[in-house]
Amino acid sequence: MAFELPDLPYSHDALADNGMSRETLEYHHDIHHKAYADKTAEMTSGSEWEGKSIEEIVKGTYDKGAVAQSGLFNNASQYWNHCQFWEMMGPGESKMPSELETAITDSFGSVDKFKEEFAAKGGGQFGSGWAWLVKDSDGGLKVTSTENGVNPLCFGQTALLGCDVWEHSYYIDFRNKRPAYLSNFLEKLVNWESVASRM
Repeated sequence: MAFELPDLPYSHDALADNGMSRETLEYHHDIHHKAYADKTAEMTSGSEWEGKSIEEIVKGTYDKGAVAQSGLFNNASQYWNHCQFWEMMGPGESKMPSELETAITDSFGSVDKFKEEFAAKGGGQFGSGWAWLVKDSDGGLKVTSTENGVNPLCFGQTALLGCDVWEHSYYIDFRNKRPAYLSNFLEKLVNWESVASRM
């Protein structure tokens, strides 16, 4: 299976009015994500993983006890993470569908409490990683954070929303202000229809 860089679902400057600049998308999508795609393709070629889906590779190469994951896991998981990330955002204003709002309110008490918990998880993630809203194996929703490229696939969870908190995702637009980036992400960038569709 070839791992190619997917096109963005919007133009490079479509999110500029929402706080994510063209320059950020050019670096983050065109350079960082492409590197993960290219390296995953290179590392799987001729290996036992050739022809496997990206989900199979991520789950199959994740080592629960590892302090540092393998190069294949790191690249494959970051390739998958970013494929989701672009789809989870969108230009313009996005209204949260009622079924998602109900599920979030049932799990967290309110949408505002969910946003507070999500921002706290992302802001508190030491070093590089991701903040996630996931549907757990029991069907409940919860907020998690993961280090580096680790993602919900590794734990049998469904990723509903993910925010990249590696510095390359926000440094051009927000410098070292990760909390401001997370707040902006939740208020201006999330495509809530996409999040709801993943439930």
